[in-house]
Amino acid sequence: MSFTGPPSRALLDQGVDAFKTDFGERVPLDVAYFDGGDPERLHNLYTHLYNQAVFEVLEERRGRGEAVVFARSATAGGQRMPVHWGGDTGSTYESMAETLRGGLSLAFSGFPFWSHDIGGFEGTPDPGVFKRWVAFGLMSSHSRLHGSSSYRVPWAFDEEAVTVTRLFTKLKLRLMPYLYQAGLRAHESGTPVMRPMAMEFPGDRNAAHLDTQYMLGPDLLVAPVFTADGTVEFYLPEGTWTNYLTGERAEGGRWRTERHDFTSMPIYVREGAVLPVGARDDRPDYDYLDGLTLRVYPGPDGEKTLTVTDQATGLPARFTVTRSGDEVSVSSDLAFGWSYEPA
Repeated sequence: MSFTGPPSRALLDQGVDAFKTDFGERVPLDVAYFDGGDPERLHNLYTHLYNQAVFEVLEERRGRGEAVVFARSATAGGQRMPVHWGGDTGSTYESMAETLRGGLSLAFSGFPFWSHDIGGFEGTPDPGVFKRWVAFGLMSSHSRLHGSSSYRVPWAFDEEAVTVTRLFTKLKLRLMPYLYQAGLRAHESGTPVMRPMAMEFPGDRNAAHLDTQYMLGPDLLVAPVFTADGTVEFYLPEGTWTNYLTGERAEGGRWRTERHDFTSMPIYVREGAVLPVGARDDRPDYDYLDGLTLRVYPGPDGEKTLTVTDQATGLPARFTVTRSGDEVSVSSDLAFGWSYEPA
């Protein structure tokens, strides 16, 4: 094969549409920089230029707003490139919790898309850690199974790991219309997909220090399980919350302690939410408006407007949900292919 430009352009010619830029933080110190800069003072800028060089090639080929670099290192400004992951973590419950804390800190710094290596990177997780991390990782903005010296395929652990991976993968794929809309907002405004509780509930003093739970988009509260026995303690802000998996209702403004098996975790829907749920669970890129279901959750009387955009065509559909007592009505500018159900 002949190369007419840098290898990255040759790979784009072959159909590659994004690059993972590993490293970037190890700044060479025993070199002379082109502009005479001090290597130590270039530490933060170097990682930015490292990612930017690849991002600009992608943007040149794919167009503005279509380029994605999946980066490990970053500094201020790196959020524009715009996807990151948490680096090389251990493979323990403690590392899983530390991973979330780091990601929430990154979100507070203006980075809208962040995730992590499911199962941890260094070492080999025990089956329990892997299964809990699968649930956490699939309830993230983007998901990847990746490890250093051992594979992260679920069948390498046990049969239940296959079941858990299938269950939460299908759950995420059905939620793609919701997650895609959260991603569009993140791209336009910088509001992260995975949000610290204090960002979504700034007036709730109880939310200020929470670092083991998060909001996935505006309406889903996720509390990963970081214990071997399945016990998880988390806080629900004010309002009536609905367990997405079971339909159980819970009043907020208080702490809850629950125990979950590997096929479950606390995923609660905010009061008044209207969740767009897709018709497919076999792939992420489908027509979100074809067979779309709006799940309307209990909330106060009034009118709420929701936009759902099909990722393939960019076609937005607008829905208006009106509540009055026990009555709910939904209207839309989309002529076909959707329904709603009270949740």
